[in-house]
Amino acid sequence: MAKLSVRDLNLKGKRVFLRVDFNVPLAEGKVTDDTRITSSLPTIEHMRKQGARIIACSHLGRPKGKRKPDMSLKPVAARLSELIGAPVAFADDCIGPEAEQKSAALKDGEVLLLENLRYHGEEEANDENFSRALAKLGEVYVNDAFGSAHRAHASTVGVTRFLEKSAAGLLMEKELTYLGKAVANPDHPYVAVLGGAKVSDKIEVIENLLKLVDSLIIGGGMAYTFLRARGIRVGKSLVEEDKLDLAKRLLEDAAQRKVALLLPLDHKIADKIDPAAVASVVGLNDIPDDKMALDIGPKTIEAFSTALGKAKTIVWNGPLGVFECPPFAEGTLAIARAIAGSSAVSIVGGGDSIAAVQQAGLAEKMSHISTGGGASLEFLGGRKLPGVEALSEKS
Repeated sequence: MAKLSVRDLNLKGKRVFLRVDFNVPLAEGKVTDDTRITSSLPTIEHMRKQGARIIACSHLGRPKGKRKPDMSLKPVAARLSELIGAPVAFADDCIGPEAEQKSAALKDGEVLLLENLRYHGEEEANDENFSRALAKLGEVYVNDAFGSAHRAHASTVGVTRFLEKSAAGLLMEKELTYLGKAVANPDHPYVAVLGGAKVSDKIEVIENLLKLVDSLIIGGGMAYTFLRARGIRVGKSLVEEDKLDLAKRLLEDAAQRKVALLLPLDHKIADKIDPAAVASVVGLNDIPDDKMALDIGPKTIEAFSTALGKAKTIVWNGPLGVFECPPFAEGTLAIARAIAGSSAVSIVGGGDSIAAVQQAGLAEKMSHISTGGGASLEFLGGRKLPGVEALSEKS
């Protein structure tokens, strides 16, 4: 990795301004899913062992520059304290006298968590004075929030201008290592699986992946825009009418590049999205006008699984059907099982894909589960991420 890592820093006695992604769900003042907190524990524990004085900051939700009690990070401080087995101090604001006094009072190995960055509108505006106020709290900067790296905010970009060194945390480093290899130096055969509702959400990713992969599997709602572009009847299935020409162009691009673009061969259909819906399986051209395709069928599962079984690199983002509705979850779960059974380097991103992997109990079988849905898509789409660009070069 070309960027400075937290491993490269001498942290003893240093106040480290640490950007994490603790944007976790809360209910009744408690954290209900601590995955994002545990993801940054290796970085926090590494820094504590090195004798760093840690000032951690994060956003939570979208308070839009206002203090909203239900979006306070105070419950997160309590959960972090339980996880590291040591007290975690909390500052009621992320800038100002209290934050400055509490950060100055830290001893080696101690942790302070600041209140929600987005209580200040200046955070998302990447305001220079706000960035300076944040930078006053630390001496060096570490970013472990890959999920926010595609945002040019004060805590991801602005603050780096006022601190001597800016390094990647261990989670950020892992993300950049896996995703970097997937776009720069993948092992072949390379198979990408893209699902989800809309082609429009993934245009850049499709365009960029067509330059890299040997096979591109497209499922979910977005597959039906492609099938319609091929002249196949799709009934009431989701189609982006204004993207049919784009889909045709992408199909032509895949053919020119000799990329196998795999679309559903059969479909699980129903008349509505409903857990009680009566689902049936039909062939490629057999979706009735009054029904919609809501999952891939068994032939498709077999074909997609065969392609995945030959891969050495797999990237997966997005469900293959209406995964949140049980009758239409099987396609997504089957693809999760196929990827888990493969010997390929497997990278999974996107909320529903991750949920499927976890639901199937297969998270441990994946090489890497990306913590940044939007950030990983932009990275795979060939974009530079502002939060990564702002980090110091290793040299």
